[in-house]
Amino acid sequence: MKVVIIGASFAGVAAALEVRKLHKDADIILLEKQATLGYIPNGLHLYWDNKINALDDARFITKEQLDRHEIQYYLSATVEKINTTQKIITYDYLEKEELIAYDKLIIAAGSRQLSEKIDGSEHERVLKYKRYDEAQAALAKVQESRHITIIGGGQVGVEAADLLIRQQKQVTLIESMDYVLFKYLDEDMIQPIEQKMTDNGIDLKLRQTVSSIEAEADHKISVHLGEESVASDAVIMGVNVRPNLHFLDEQIDLHMDQTIAVDRYLRTSAEDVFAVGDCIQLSGPGEEMVYIPLINNAVRTGIVAAANLIKPAVPFNGSSRTIGTHVFGYYIASTGLTEGESLFTNRTVKTCRQEVRLTSLPQSDTMTLKWVYDASTHELLGAQLLSTSNILEKINTLALAIQTKQTLEDLKQADYFFHPLYTQMVSATNLVSWMAERADEDES
Repeated sequence: MKVVIIGASFAGVAAALEVRKLHKDADIILLEKQATLGYIPNGLHLYWDNKINALDDARFITKEQLDRHEIQYYLSATVEKINTTQKIITYDYLEKEELIAYDKLIIAAGSRQLSEKIDGSEHERVLKYKRYDEAQAALAKVQESRHITIIGGGQVGVEAADLLIRQQKQVTLIESMDYVLFKYLDEDMIQPIEQKMTDNGIDLKLRQTVSSIEAEADHKISVHLGEESVASDAVIMGVNVRPNLHFLDEQIDLHMDQTIAVDRYLRTSAEDVFAVGDCIQLSGPGEEMVYIPLINNAVRTGIVAAANLIKPAVPFNGSSRTIGTHVFGYYIASTGLTEGESLFTNRTVKTCRQEVRLTSLPQSDTMTLKWVYDASTHELLGAQLLSTSNILEKINTLALAIQTKQTLEDLKQADYFFHPLYTQMVSATNLVSWMAERADEDES
C-alpha cells in the first residue's frame, strides 16, 4: 500500500508516524513545499523569548527521525494538482514536473495567513512568519524597526506584542472585536491583561478594521483604518489562517469557507482520500462544525485519519479549542465554550467565577477560574484560567472533563493527590464553592 501525504507539518507527520505504526509494510511518502522540515510555526516567538538560541532549533521532527521510521520525504515539492479518479498527484520538484500514484492520500497541506482581503498586505514590510523562510525575513525586519503595528489581537498578536515591548519596540495593536483574545476568554477575564498592555505603552486600537496598507516614501508603512492611519516601520499580520488548496480536483467537496468537507472518520467525498489539520472544519465547543486551526487538533486528526485508512474504525471526537500561553506576566488558558459565544447556541448556561489559592501555604499564589456550565444538567461546557503562576497544565484536566461530559458534581469527586506545597485541600479544578477566596455566580 502506497500512502502519500501532502504536507509535512504537524498533521502530516503525525499521520505518517501513525501509518507506520499500523502498517509496517506501507510505502509512506511526504510531499512538503517548504525547503526545510519540521519548523514550529511560532518559532520566532521562542527565539524572541530566549527559549532557543536560533530559529533552526525550533523543530518538532528531524530527517533522521523520519529515516528511522522509513518514511520518505520530498522537500520543496509543491503539489500542483491531484486526479482522484486516476489516483495521481502532479507536483513540482527541483524545477521539474513529477507524477506520483497513490493507494491512499492524506491531505495535510496546512494553512496560510488570510491577508488577501487587505490591499497592500503583500508588501515586504508586512511580516508573516508562520514558515521558516518568513521567520528569517521577519527577524531581520523587526531588528531594524522601532515602531511595529500588529494586525490581529488573537494569541499570535498578543504574544508578539508582549515580546516586542520587551525589546523596547513601540507597538500598536489593532483588533476588530471589542477586546483581545475574544475567541478564548470572556471580557471580564481579559481585563487584567488589557490593562497590563496599556500600562506597558501599547497603543491598543479595538473595534477597528484595517482597510488597506500602503508603503510611504520615507520607508514607513501606513495601516489605514477608515479615516485614521497608523504609520510604522513594519507590520505583523496576526490575522486568521486559511487553507491553501488550489490543487484539489472537482471530486473533493468543499465548505463555503473553502475547507474540505469530511465525515467523522476524516474521509473526503473522493474515495481513499482523507483530509486533516488546518484543511478541515471540526465539531467545536458549541457542537457546530467550525474552523479551529490549532496544532493539537492537527496532530489528533492526523492520528485518526491513519487509523481509518483501511476501514472506518475511529471517529474523531471533535475539539474543545484548548489553548494556553503566557503574556504580560499572566498565564492564561481556555477550553470549551465561552460565556459570550454561548449566546449563539441553543444552550442555557450559567457561569461561576472564583479566585482560589493554589497551595495550602499562607503566601500561596492564586488563580482566577471561570466555569461555564449547562444551567439544567450542570455539564461543564467551558473553563478559563488566569494566574501569575504557571497553571497551564490544569486546563488539560478541564478539557478532558468537557470531552467526557463531566458535570460539576462529577468534578467535586475527582480523585487528586494532596501535598501542601502543591495543592489546596481540594484541587483548584474541583468546583467547591467554599474553597473560593471570591465566588461570583452569574446567569446567561
